[in-house]
Amino acid sequence: MTPLAYLQQRLGTPPCEDALAEYQQWWETTGRALSETIDRWGTPTLRQHDRHGARVDEIILPAGYITLVQEGYRHGVVWRVIEEEDWAGSFTLGYLTAYYDAGLYCPHTVSLSTAVPLAKYGSPVLRERYLPQMARRDGAAWQGATWMTEVGGGSDLGAHVQTVAVPDGDAYRLRGAKYFCSNVNAELAVVAARPQGAPGGVRGLALFLVPRFLEDGSLNYTIRRIKDKIGTRAVVTGEVDFHESVAYLLGSAEVGVYLILETLNISRVANSVGSAALIQRALDEATAFAQRRIVFGKPLSEQPLMRTQLHRWRDTLDGAFALAWESARLLAEVWAQTPPYSPRYHLFRLLTHLAKYWTAEQAAQAAKWCMEVHGGAGVLAEYGVERLLREAMVLPIWEGGSHRQMLDALEAMQRRGAHTLLLEHLAPHADPGEVHEWRTRIDAYLQQPAEAQEAELETLIPPLAAWVARTLSQRGARQV
Repeated sequence: MTPLAYLQQRLGTPPCEDALAEYQQWWETTGRALSETIDRWGTPTLRQHDRHGARVDEIILPAGYITLVQEGYRHGVVWRVIEEEDWAGSFTLGYLTAYYDAGLYCPHTVSLSTAVPLAKYGSPVLRERYLPQMARRDGAAWQGATWMTEVGGGSDLGAHVQTVAVPDGDAYRLRGAKYFCSNVNAELAVVAARPQGAPGGVRGLALFLVPRFLEDGSLNYTIRRIKDKIGTRAVVTGEVDFHESVAYLLGSAEVGVYLILETLNISRVANSVGSAALIQRALDEATAFAQRRIVFGKPLSEQPLMRTQLHRWRDTLDGAFALAWESARLLAEVWAQTPPYSPRYHLFRLLTHLAKYWTAEQAAQAAKWCMEVHGGAGVLAEYGVERLLREAMVLPIWEGGSHRQMLDALEAMQRRGAHTLLLEHLAPHADPGEVHEWRTRIDAYLQQPAEAQEAELETLIPPLAAWVARTLSQRGARQV
């Protein structure tokens, strides 16, 4: 089944259906071959100096990469949200991208997660200067990046963000470094930093917009190196040093941590959508192979155990998509809210943590299973199946690992009562007895000491996420 056919099955008439059909056709005729070539032979390199010794930090990209990444921008993965508030169109385009190249959806995602806070919190001058560049459709759209993590790690930003922002007129100057910079070749980045004199901890952080180049064309920061990774070769990841780099505050420093989390939550929704797409790709690859592989006198797909597994993964795909799509639908509803948020926003937060956790874990397992279906051929690079596992491994880690999503989901239940909102949200479509059982179970769980709640969290979040996914799948997906 093509990704567009699956979207039509789940959504009826998907948003921007004509654009999706055109985009899918481009992938089949052009993009798939480019993607495979870049994944196998297209390692980017960093040229730090020109022949005269001047620092240039030029990233040399493989042939065809610009064409590959820009096609998604041309069809609207960013501009549909910025110009039309069409989140559904953006995420369905992202689904197609991730089906064919899960790593490539990362540049598109972080570009969207840069453009949205810029549009929402940037000054009129910043919006006028940069948003039209990010919304271009001519193959030269500016890209964005979201850089929060420093060498100490990303889960505890309050403890590990050492980058300092020093006021300088209408702007700031950044001093510090970022350790895990996805899409390091982007023209713009949103960066977590601590304004000079701000308190320690996560409450003292703020969100800044940092251009790659100054107005005179000189470098605004330097790239230390490009990282060698297990997968996601379609996104260039590096380390960045800020030396009095010009930065612009987005929104208010007093609520900076909330803006940082807003940015991360956009990417978490996209991660969920991309995870569902990877599950479909793994299922499609496994099904096609099993139908032609003859074992013990008949196709592998007709063997009882394999037939059961194929059905189970189809159900898993439907649940993953429904969970991801519901988080996308709620994001479209609440994205314009600012602190303090409404209860509806906290429902979105809980659902997003569940979706990011569960879909990513299922994607990694689906990729592993797909390799097993192919047997020895599954581990050979020439057949491309092993790539699915390489791409899937980052999904449970990116934008907060699975443990972080479980902890944040718990916090939303403890402090905001978001589980009550979730059960009320699902009640019209769920079995009343199951809703009652979950209400009783969660209420009892939250009566435990805090340390016990955290220690035993794996007994709560995985089954809760699976139940929510199943309930939403049985209800049927709704368009954003």
